[in-house]
Amino acid sequence: MKDFSNTYKIKGSPEDVFTALTNPFTIELWTGYPAKMDDKEGTEFSMWDGDIVGKNKEIRQNKKIVQEWYFGDQEEQSIVTIELFRSGKGTRVKLIHINIPDVAYENMKTGWNEYFFGNLQRFFDI
Repeated sequence: MKDFSNTYKIKGSPEDVFTALTNPFTIELWTGYPAKMDDKEGTEFSMWDGDIVGKNKEIRQNKKIVQEWYFGDQEEQSIVTIELFRSGKGTRVKLIHINIPDVAYENMKTGWNEYFFGNLQRFFDI
């Protein structure tokens, strides 16, 4: 198991970034795929046509999202923590993803940087 963490700068407010991470219609705009998502604890979600599935564990409106991501029969929970901090006119996002299966680590790292937060940054640059 491996862990990944990174910080991203996004030009939107924490409120707008939170909405972009939890509203299925907004998620579809920046991913290009339908999503099942909400801002409620205990609900399951699906993004990228089912490539990412899991459960919302903790939600703090406009501040923090903690999710469990499902990786098959993995015993240890793969936990994603996304924290939002106001930074000037934008948002600094702190990502921590723990217990990534070794075989998925490089794909997850690329996915976070290029497709997840890369797409989100481009969405807010428009």
